[in-house]
Order: sequence, then structure tokens, then C-alpha cells
Amino acid sequence: MGLCWWTVEAVVLTAVFSSLLLVGADEHDHKYTDKEEVVLWMNTVGPYHNRQETYKYFSLPFCVGTKKTISHYHETLGEALQGVELEFSGLDIKYKEEVMQTNYCDIELDKPKRDAFVYAIKNHYWYQMYIDDLPIWGIVGEADENGEDYYLWTYKKLEIGQNGNRIVDVNLTSEGKVKLVPNTRIPMSYSVKWKKSDVKFEDRFDKYLDPSFFQHRIHWFSIFNSFMMVIFLVGLVSMILMRTLRKDYARYSKEEEMDDMDRDLGDEYGWKQVHGDVFRPSSHPLMFSSLIGSGCQIFSVSLIVIIVAMIEDLYTERGSMLSTAIFVYAATSPVNGYFGGSLYAKQGGRRWIKQMFIGAFLIPAMVCGTAFFINFIAIYYHASRAIPFGTMVAVCCICFFVILPLNLVGTILGRNLSGQPNFPCRVNAVPRPIPEKKWFMEPAVIVCLGGILPFGSIFIEMYFIFTSFWAYKIYYVYGFMMLVLVILCIVTVCVTIVCTYFLLNAEDYRWQWTSFLSAASTAVYVYMYSFYYYFFKTKMYGLFQTSFYFGYMAVFSTALGIMCGAVGYMGTSAFVRKIYTNVKID
Repeated sequence: MGLCWWTVEAVVLTAVFSSLLLVGADEHDHKYTDKEEVVLWMNTVGPYHNRQETYKYFSLPFCVGTKKTISHYHETLGEALQGVELEFSGLDIKYKEEVMQTNYCDIELDKPKRDAFVYAIKNHYWYQMYIDDLPIWGIVGEADENGEDYYLWTYKKLEIGQNGNRIVDVNLTSEGKVKLVPNTRIPMSYSVKWKKSDVKFEDRFDKYLDPSFFQHRIHWFSIFNSFMMVIFLVGLVSMILMRTLRKDYARYSKEEEMDDMDRDLGDEYGWKQVHGDVFRPSSHPLMFSSLIGSGCQIFSVSLIVIIVAMIEDLYTERGSMLSTAIFVYAATSPVNGYFGGSLYAKQGGRRWIKQMFIGAFLIPAMVCGTAFFINFIAIYYHASRAIPFGTMVAVCCICFFVILPLNLVGTILGRNLSGQPNFPCRVNAVPRPIPEKKWFMEPAVIVCLGGILPFGSIFIEMYFIFTSFWAYKIYYVYGFMMLVLVILCIVTVCVTIVCTYFLLNAEDYRWQWTSFLSAASTAVYVYMYSFYYYFFKTKMYGLFQTSFYFGYMAVFSTALGIMCGAVGYMGTSAFVRKIYTNVKID
């Protein structure tokens, strides 16, 4: 607890001292007076094809301007986790004050520095800078056609658009190509030109968006195609199940009118025969209820974050999407505890404290375990993605002092409000033997096939999401993502209901895990698609980027699978309860 408070106090003190150093050059209100200082922050540098493999800008032997250093602190947890490492460029830039081409420092190019620049140019290194939170990208240098001589861009030509007292546009032109020759002095220069712009401050990020990519006809067609598939699937499921269930109800009603002799001689079969076992607790109820609770929480987080992103345009602030997701995940912990705790109580579980701990730390342990593993690789590479120790302590504090107590509150509410088993059928003391059935009715086959249709409804959207995360695209069509989430949930519920109906009709009452896993198998297809995307749609390379990609894709796929599994189980549970409530059972 003391370490946690120490971390919080350190962050606060850092923020205070940094704000004192910034004085009038604080870009947080995005309003400037004439000749007020405008800060050019240097962020990261790294290979163009490996977006996540980034290093501090001054890890390359660039030189710094003469202006007094201004320190920067991580304003949000998302900034720290995403490897944002802002360092002051040292360039003297004042609002509306133009600067002609001016040398700001010289690079003494010895052999080690030349080798570092040559390596960067060979690997197509790009760098990123910020002015007033607007990102700017530039390339380090280029090689000649033969790949024998290498050239460094030495002149940063900045053109800044202003509208009133606000900066609304920044453009960088790299000029001054100088050949890299050992033991020479390379002067670095910059210039600043200000121009009036009609762009509104609220629209200044529009230039970074790519409507031709995200609003392509294929994207619209995929949404329409998935929507039509939902209508067809819901109609088909409704028609088949209503007609089939009507026949089942008629047959069961006829059986009720028979005497005992006729009933014994009759051909009894179907889902009614397992009414004494269908509400039997699932195997491994502790893990099962923890997965269902975690899946409900992931669904809540996805829904809330998408709605917030649609309203607030989170892409305009560094790390805001990740910070929002962490905050919402912590705040929705009672959802996890409520659904997981109530389900565990209904299934007769007694070790509810253990279930609460597993439910609370299932997702954080998976994410943090993967992140810490990749962190060792990032530390080895000296990459900016290496998570600072203070940030790791802050994440652990959130888990222990926010997520766990809220999960406890949800668990207590769930056990007390909806933890009593109120099944429409009495559970037999002795489990009924499961008869033999055809191979395609086995739970393992149903699980493998259950995820195909849900994956088919989202795989086009997966391409756009992957491209925005692993390439230089800003995802902003969150309305599309909301539609896809709704479509995914409807398709998942429909598929799991059909799978469960056929399973129960074969007199196999192991529907809980089957419904969960058949929906969760969507994650397997998503992860398989990630392999295709990596090898055929990207040019990523190297141990760091490969481990980062497949590590976090495994986390994403697993979280998606747990969410789909929980949604499929909840829908199927309502269906099973409904059909057995409507049947008269002695």
C-alpha cells in the first residue's frame, strides 16, 4: 500500500514540476498568444514496417537544439503503456513568428554514429514528432539506387497552419540531403513558416483520417452482407425452432394423455428426456462461472468504450483509447463479480472467495503476463515499449485496490440477489447415461463448427481493425464497429441455440460448456486469420515485432473468445430455461 501511494505521489510531484518548467508553453488548452513558445516534442523512431518497434528519438545520434530542456511526464497511463517518450527538441519556435533556415546544432559524425544512421536508413526508419498534440512524421534518410551511399535529411522545414489563437495544421518537409561520410561535421537546420488556415480546431485531425480506406465500398458491402446474414439466420432459426418445438410440444402433450403402459411401449426420445439432468451443474463450475463473469465484463467494456469513442473522438489524444479502456474495465468489475458469483452460487459452489479471485484476475493476469513477457524483449532491445517500473506498480495497484474490491461488491450482490437456483425442472440425484449418437452430434464437433458463422460475420472488420493497429491508420468508424459487435452477438446467440437444441435432442445434457466453447471457438478462427494477415498483408520482421504481434493477438483473440462464449451461453441459457418451462413435467 505504501509503495502504491509513493507511486501516486511521485506522479503528482512530477506533474507539478513539469508544469512549472513549461511556464507559458503548456499546450493543454491549445490556445496561444502571439510570440508565445510552441514546443516541438520529439517522440520515437523505428522501422516503418514494424510500427510497434520504436525507440527514443535521441537513441539515434541526432543533436539537440540550444534552447533549455523542458521535461515531459506521462500524462496518462495509456501514454506510458504505449511507449510515448516525448523529449524536447531544443528548437526555438514562437507562435506566428517565422524562422528562416537556421542551424540549430552540428553532428560530429564518427564511425559509430555513421553506422547507427546507416542501419536506420537500411531499415527504413521513420521518426515521429508532436506540435500541440498534432503528430508529424519524417524519414531519417535514404540510400542511393545501388545501396552503397547513404544520405541523411538535415533540414526540417515546418509549415504551421493557425486559425485565430489555435494551431490547426502542421506539415513537415525534409530537405538538405547530405552524404554520410565518417569524421565529418553535419549541420542540422530548421525553418518555420506560419500560414492562416480555414480549418476549424475541431476538424484538425480530419487530415489524418483515411475515408477512402475505411469507407470503401468493400467495407460498406461487408456490413450490409453481415446484416443480411443476421436477418436470414434469425429468420431461419426462428422458423426451424418454432416449427420443430411446436411439433415437440404436440408430441409431448400427446404422451401426457397416454396411460403408463402405452408410454412405456411408445418411442420416447428428444430433449424432454433429459429434463432431470439439463440443469445439472457444469463440470468445473468454479472456472466456468469465472469465464462467464469475465466474458460479461469484456462485453460491457467493449460496448461502453465504443460508445465513448463515437462521442468523444478518442483518437485525438495520445493514449486516450487505452486509458479509457483501463478505466472502464476497472469500473465494470462489479459486472464480473455479479454474473460470475450468481452463476457459481446457482451451481452449488461453496468456495466463492476463490471464485471471486479467479474471476477478478483472470483477464488482468493474462494481459499482464503477456505484457511482462514482451517487456523483457523490449528491455533487451532498449525499445520505448518497455514498460517503466512505476507503471507496472500502478497497474498492480489498480488490480488489487480497485478491481478486486469492486469485484467483491459484485459477487456479494450476485450471490444475494440472484444466487438461488430456481430451475423449472428438478435435478435427478443420479446422472442419466448419455446414449450413443452420430459423430457430427458430438460436442467436440459442434464446438469446432460453432465459430465459423460468427467469424464470417466479422472477418472483414477484423482486416480494418488489424490495419489500424498494426499499420499507420487511425481507426475512426466506430459506428461500423458497433454494428459489427451487435451482429456478432446476434449470430453467436443464434448459432449456439441451434447447436444446443440438436445436442439436447440427442439426449446429451452437457450443454453449458458446449454452448460456451462453440461460441468461443470464434477466437481460434480469428487467431488463424492473424497468421494469414501477418505473412501476406504486412512486412513485419524481427523477434521483437513478431513476439509483440502474436503475443497481443493471442490476448485479443482469447478475450474475444471469452466474450463470445459468455454471450452464447447467456442466450442459450435463456432458451433452455424457456423451453423447459413450457413443457409439463411430472
